[in-house]
Amino acid sequence: MKKFQITVNGKAYEVEVEELGGSSAPAPRAAVAAPVAAPAPKVAVAPAAASAPKAAVPVSAGSEAITAPMPGKIMSIKVSVGQAITEGDLVLTLEAMKMENEIFAGASGTVKEIRVSQGAAVNPGDVLVVIG
Repeated sequence: MKKFQITVNGKAYEVEVEELGGSSAPAPRAAVAAPVAAPAPKVAVAPAAASAPKAAVPVSAGSEAITAPMPGKIMSIKVSVGQAITEGDLVLTLEAMKMENEIFAGASGTVKEIRVSQGAAVNPGDVLVVIG
């Protein structure tokens, strides 16, 4: 018999496991889970200000936001502020999992803001470009 400590949903249990081999095994015993004192939880340290998440800046009414569909890195920006674009135009290229993904405009309008720069890391839902 071997004893193990297993934690399930934060509660620790001590269990005994019997290895069954090619020989006949003795009759199984009912295992009784006895609660064991769980270790004290670790205190999380606040991340440095440089790695703090960016505050979400709202998009003004009547504007369309193009957001990052997945985490990645901005490889190139194909538009500039003030440029008129139509729905389906290529806006930027996002590298994710070693693949380049083209991000297209979901609406026609004028580029009001570009909220990222080439080489920037983005997370899903980050606003990349605002079209007005």
